Amino acid sequence: MLTVVQIRALQPAPRPFKVFDSEGLYLLVQPSGALLWRFRYRCCGIERKLSLGGLPDVSLQQARRARDVAKAELDEGIDPVEEKRQKRLQADLAKTTFEVVATEYIEKMEREGRPAATLKKARWFLELLAGIAGGRSRR
Repeated sequence: MLTVVQIRALQPAPRPFKVFDSEGLYLLVQPSGALLWRFRYRCCGIERKLSLGGLPDVSLQQARRARDVAKAELDEGIDPVEEKRQKRLQADLAKTTFEVVATEYIEKMEREGRPAATLKKARWFLELLAGIAGGRSRR
């Protein structure tokens, strides 16, 4: 098992390397000196890796707790990587409303240098649609 003293003594190498703690938890040492926590596990016969964060943001104790939470999810039949991906996707979908997409579309048209008349018509049409769609999220 890793100790804080061992982690402080780590020096970067020309190639990334792993320093293992226990039960699938390891520290990935990048050539830049970045230290990244990873949890390696198997789910459905496939080896997967879960990113837990980097030092100093995530301490050794926090990484071990995160690993334990991921292991508990695995025991319940939940793939931690897939669960994390689904949560991120749901958060992105919740933030993306019709009005946000319409605004991005108008900005894109402006960057492309569309004529003022085209922009005016597009704004009018999107405002009409916004009255129907309102603040609904994209599905």
